[in-house]
Amino acid sequence: MVWSGSWVAERLGVELVGDAELRELLGLALRRNPKRAHLLVSHVLGKHVPQYPSVVYGAGFQLGRRVRELLGESGARHAVVLGYAETATGLGHAVADGLGTAPYLHSTRRPVAGVARAGGFEESHSHATSHLLLPEDPDLLTGDVAGTGARGGVGTAHPADATGAGSADPAGADPADAVLVLVDDEFSTGNTVLNTIRALHERYPRNRYVIVALADMRSPADRGRLAEFAAEIGARVDLVARNAGTVRLPDGVLEKGQALVAAEEAAQDLTQSAGAAAPQPGAGAPRPCTRVDLRWPAGVPDGGRHGFTPEHRARLEAALPAMADRVAAELDDTARRVLILGFEELMYAPLRLGTALEDRLEAEVRYSTTTRSPVLAVDDPGYAIRTRLVFPAHDDPADGPGPRYAYNVAGAGFDAVVAVVDSTADTPGLHAPDGLLARLAPHTAQVLLAVVPSYIPADAIPAVSGPSTASGPSTASVPSTVSLPSPVPSPSPDRQEEPRMLPEPLRGPAFSSYAPDEVGWLLQDLSDTELEAPTEEREEAIQSGGAHYAESLPVEYQPSDQYQDLFKAALDLSAARIARAVGAVTETVLAERGPRPVLVSLARAGTPVGVLMRRWARHRHGVDLPHYAVSIVRGRGIDANALRWLAAHHNPADVVFVDGWTGKGAITRELAAAIAEFEEADGTEGFNPEIAVLADPGGCVRTYGTREDFLIPSACLNSTVSGLISRTVLRSDLVGPDDFHGAKFYRELAGSDVSGHFLDTVADRFGEVADAVDADAKELLTADRAPTWEGWAAVERISEEYGIHDVNLVKPGVGETTRVLLRRVPWKILAKRGAGADLEHIRLLAEQRGVPVEEVDALPYTCVGLIHPKYTRGATGADGKAVESK
Repeated sequence: MVWSGSWVAERLGVELVGDAELRELLGLALRRNPKRAHLLVSHVLGKHVPQYPSVVYGAGFQLGRRVRELLGESGARHAVVLGYAETATGLGHAVADGLGTAPYLHSTRRPVAGVARAGGFEESHSHATSHLLLPEDPDLLTGDVAGTGARGGVGTAHPADATGAGSADPAGADPADAVLVLVDDEFSTGNTVLNTIRALHERYPRNRYVIVALADMRSPADRGRLAEFAAEIGARVDLVARNAGTVRLPDGVLEKGQALVAAEEAAQDLTQSAGAAAPQPGAGAPRPCTRVDLRWPAGVPDGGRHGFTPEHRARLEAALPAMADRVAAELDDTARRVLILGFEELMYAPLRLGTALEDRLEAEVRYSTTTRSPVLAVDDPGYAIRTRLVFPAHDDPADGPGPRYAYNVAGAGFDAVVAVVDSTADTPGLHAPDGLLARLAPHTAQVLLAVVPSYIPADAIPAVSGPSTASGPSTASVPSTVSLPSPVPSPSPDRQEEPRMLPEPLRGPAFSSYAPDEVGWLLQDLSDTELEAPTEEREEAIQSGGAHYAESLPVEYQPSDQYQDLFKAALDLSAARIARAVGAVTETVLAERGPRPVLVSLARAGTPVGVLMRRWARHRHGVDLPHYAVSIVRGRGIDANALRWLAAHHNPADVVFVDGWTGKGAITRELAAAIAEFEEADGTEGFNPEIAVLADPGGCVRTYGTREDFLIPSACLNSTVSGLISRTVLRSDLVGPDDFHGAKFYRELAGSDVSGHFLDTVADRFGEVADAVDADAKELLTADRAPTWEGWAAVERISEEYGIHDVNLVKPGVGETTRVLLRRVPWKILAKRGAGADLEHIRLLAEQRGVPVEEVDALPYTCVGLIHPKYTRGATGADGKAVESK
């Protein structure tokens, strides 16, 4: 028997290695995908290859039984199953059935009006990557982390190791812990599933996860990641798979695969052109299509998009025999091969109809579903996708119109095809001359259409109401038989007008030198883009109005050995002082904003502070706080897409914005205005614009660790103390309306990176300052901390006294003055008379740039940096240093 992967294997050198059953389970095909050219085609998934419904259902059901054995009876009773759209929605359902009492939810790419998102994530190698989580019950994904179960464990269960590492409940585990079972068709790199767990764990932490897949296809290099990941999040992670193996890919396989796809498509285009006179699918006389009224049970969802409970399962099981009888009654007596064809994410309902029909018909019944994934078809026994039908999307998808596909249906000899869609997809497009029903007609003697009512949660208010959009029996007056390709309109709910799904946060080590759990960057990676410009050119462009400071980056300052020694000395001197301020501000946040705030630092100065606050919470309270970094740009506001991502993954009321220090309070005001504008435009409410800072010398905020203006050593350097990340960038040709703001990762500066050293040095002092922090926090929580805006008044006075007349060119405080010397063209430095060690690095930088330091009295800050007020390139001397004021 020819293996259905041999065509690809022979041409690309791809090898499928694994247990004896693997080649029976999987074939190979090729697709146009910039990230992965090959496609593993399952013979038991019911997506691309028509299979007996009982085989498809049985594969998932047996996996569910194995998970039940793994968890034990008590663990199974508290499990929740999550399946992945679109290919694993039916598989996940079957796994939940095998568990017996588990509720089920699958991700979806279909926004539903009136249903709040409980989360979302990206699938890196998929053709369509964006996933939404839309449970009707918001508590469905909530986990209990109070148990004492095993932490950081990992187990794997394959056929040869049927029980795995977790065949019994772990010693001391709390049976009330809700285990999350994640189901996908294959587990290859593990990126999709692990990214999902990481995102959900930050919002709904729990003690245990079980990953379920038909095939564990990890490479040897990826197999150790699961244990490392479990240890990272502090939870147990088990893997249950039907089969195990791996795909060996030769060098250059992606490029070779893309070239092979292009060559095959070109050859097929030539063949089609030569046969242009031949009749096309759907042409000629209309073919009859019979509509079957299933009488779907009222209140039972069409699938797991919004959740599917054991009660729903029981009611569906009771109704299946009668629904199968109605389909059987409409089939021709001569039909010997019948295909039940599901629709994209709608896999479970048609699958169960198929299993019920198998019990009632003498005919051979097969099952598969349509898909949005484009795959090359090659009519060869050694290739998994022999034929394909192409037709337009017919469910008004949120990401716009596009082609859809049905594989291995044409030429398969089916006497009848029963197309099963939900009512949202029962549109004129389905019945159009080039629609799915018309494409099916030339390849079978009979086409039946069964429509399952699209379930809409009770709290959602559909924009269009009608019999076909309600959950329950349809009372619409429609003909039982219609002619193809005449369209039969059917109302469907309007879609939410939403931007495309945003990607998951960037994390180290791929982006930044921080550990992946320290911070998630809600930014896009612009590392390969040339953005740096000489400081003098940038200053002239900024002050002339020809450019905004966020449209380019300064050349990264490379500190001298003398300056690096000064940084290290300053850090050693101030580490305890910083640790105390970190503890004080964190305790204030925990007391006033709840036990699990979501830290959102303003990149990049706020990010080291956010990491330290997260470390303090773990050190003192044993809690892991979610931490993200976002971009805010003076004059442009905060990244609105980052706020949308946060609102989709967390309660906005839990978000606490974090920055390093305040100067005159410009960013404080910018954030308040930006949040108000965002909430008015987006309709999202709940974000608190208040900023928590380490030091507030300007009296601009009410949540701070101290109001002293002292040297925070992270202000001494740029990227090399901030995870090697640049300042953020906002430029219209690089950042589109649906993109995060950008930044660069300076990997080439790894040899000078002191980001980890800074964090570790401060965190090492946490223990010794604990008592002082308790006293500080107690005092802060009872004090009047209302902003005084003393700093803003001082800046306005200085701006006028020195003839600058622009507060944006006055940068108060040690941190802001440091930035002036590192990034801008400084004019002069005002230093508080008698200021000592906190200004040593300021004096060194000023000397290096030829900038005068003027000592003054009555300064509310330790120092103030003045940017040259009338800068042109003529304002520098021959040595390129800033000129001294005359």
